[in-house]
Amino acid sequence: MKRLLNTLYVTVEGAYLAKEGETVLVRVEQQTRLQVPIHTLNGIVCFGQVSASPALMGLCGERDVALSFMSRSGRFLARVQGPVSGNVLLRRTQYRRADSDAAEIARSLLAAKLANSRVVLLRALRDRPQQAGAEALREAARHLGHLLEDIRRPGADLDRLRGLEGEGARSYFSVFDHLISAQKETFRFERRSRRPPLDNINALLSFIYTLLAHETGAALEGVGLDPAVGFLHRDRPGRAGLALDLMEELRAFLADRLVLSLINRRQIQAGDFRRSESGAVYLEEAARKRVLTAWQERKRETLRHPFLEEELEVGLLPHAQAMLLARHLRGDLDAYPPFFWR
Repeated sequence: MKRLLNTLYVTVEGAYLAKEGETVLVRVEQQTRLQVPIHTLNGIVCFGQVSASPALMGLCGERDVALSFMSRSGRFLARVQGPVSGNVLLRRTQYRRADSDAAEIARSLLAAKLANSRVVLLRALRDRPQQAGAEALREAARHLGHLLEDIRRPGADLDRLRGLEGEGARSYFSVFDHLISAQKETFRFERRSRRPPLDNINALLSFIYTLLAHETGAALEGVGLDPAVGFLHRDRPGRAGLALDLMEELRAFLADRLVLSLINRRQIQAGDFRRSESGAVYLEEAARKRVLTAWQERKRETLRHPFLEEELEVGLLPHAQAMLLARHLRGDLDAYPPFFWR
């Protein structure tokens, strides 16, 4: 397995990325602000008006470094990709399974999503058993447990599984506000809104989900799978269905917990957001940098992988799960083992 490498996030408007030998230069107003060896990176993510030289794009393609471009608000725009890695037989197997036998893998992904969401609720109850909304959290956790049993029963088709996923998401987010223990006057969650995010919490969730999508997409490409063809998410032009599939089992553990931590520890506050004329809410640039720093620190934490039974950095989880999915599709594993947080 590859060692944990860093993702370089470029947030300065007007920055220009260039190649110098085997390094990446970040220039602002013709001044070099940063120089990073390419071999220390597994990805570069650019926000806003950031451009890159053709030579740098070529170097990223050669070294398998994902170069992604996002809007200022974090909406995905494009990714520069080098030659496709992996063998054609693996992708042909992926396409066949997606067309004819997607439910088995979709069931595994959804089971992990519901189980990990349930753990978030149960841990909140354990840490603050007398908190306001405790009974609502218990009821939502019980409901997720019942849905988990339904999902694990064989025979459900994709439409049924997608319906159970939607029901689980509604139950989980219906009590998400009770997980916020600080700054309640500023951070109050009513419902999930995405395009665009309509409040501070949704803006933070959407931004971090974008970071996670970058990680899962790069991990899938790294093992030779096609991020666009998923098992749970329907095919749609411009959407990385398999990357979104892989996100589902990691959302609660990697993204939602970080959002709650940033708010409850007051690392993100009311003044870190702006509202546009359309009503959309976005993170300010300084706040984005703090979130990116927290995201990188989170990736460097370690855990024991429940299936591999070895210590690894949290940032390697998408790569570990992509590797396990590829092994299953090759026939090396009888079933795909999703990540269950313990």
